[in-house]
Amino acid sequence: MTIRPDTQSDADYAVRITISHACYPDYIETIEELRFSDNNRDPKIKWARFVAEVDGIPVAIGNYGQSMDMYHPQKFGIGVSVLPEYQAQGIGKALYEHVVAALAPHEPILLRANAREDKPRAVRFLTDRGYTEAMRDWESRLAAQSFDPTPFTDAAQKATAAGITVHSVAALAKSVPDWKQRLKELDWTITLDMPSTDTLTDPGFEHFEKTTLGNPSFLPDAWFVALDGDHWVGESALWKNEGDPEVLYVGATGVRREWRRKGIATALKLAAVQWAKDAGKREIRTWNAQQNCAMLSINEAMGFEKIPAWISYEKKVKEENP
Repeated sequence: MTIRPDTQSDADYAVRITISHACYPDYIETIEELRFSDNNRDPKIKWARFVAEVDGIPVAIGNYGQSMDMYHPQKFGIGVSVLPEYQAQGIGKALYEHVVAALAPHEPILLRANAREDKPRAVRFLTDRGYTEAMRDWESRLAAQSFDPTPFTDAAQKATAAGITVHSVAALAKSVPDWKQRLKELDWTITLDMPSTDTLTDPGFEHFEKTTLGNPSFLPDAWFVALDGDHWVGESALWKNEGDPEVLYVGATGVRREWRRKGIATALKLAAVQWAKDAGKREIRTWNAQQNCAMLSINEAMGFEKIPAWISYEKKVKEENP
């Protein structure tokens, strides 16, 4: 076995996709998506990727990196994926140790990793190395074409009676000159209210404009905003899935605190699901923290079905300086 750096070539992007898909067949990425992410990474982010090969055949990928919306110069996400037929041969262990050694010059104080609860080998790999559970996110899926909106019309009408109107970002962009700034402010406010494993850090408007509004998966027709007069009070966004065009991902869904309990979140979700149904999409997928009971209950009522949760793990390497 040999380990080499990822070259960011189309061939290595294809390697990443092949190995990731073999480990998690439900998730399909494209070279275009991966390249967009690489090309729009903030310069302050430290990252690296590696490929493990056996007799010249790529069999595993590893990486470390940082998040812009939970940024700390010494906290890193880390990942290792091995083709199923090459697992239990020490390849993952060797690649993990290589990634950790490559990361050492950056003096990390905390490492993060993820595994789905129905992957016992991945869970054991992390816990054996001292990682502990920090948070769980339920993934839920809705069959869009079988969705019946009838039971939710009362909630939508409750929001309407309170003076709430729902608009797509595409429509708002035509009538609101500063729509980008207002959407960014709303989205970040909603994000701050979501459960997180660490302090959130605002990446700023330029980053939002480049990586969100400029993202090939951005769907302005399927990103819905609730307005109370001139106030932008809630949102629910659907994202294109380049790897499987019949599947949509849910971005942030939420309502400002002072406008809650008016049926707004349900009205927004209803608009988003109806858009997906009208567009002929097969499935909608969403992720919610286990403690986000309000959104989980809305999704469950709408018919979203839970699949095994994604578990966020952490390992403290050394104490953080005050």
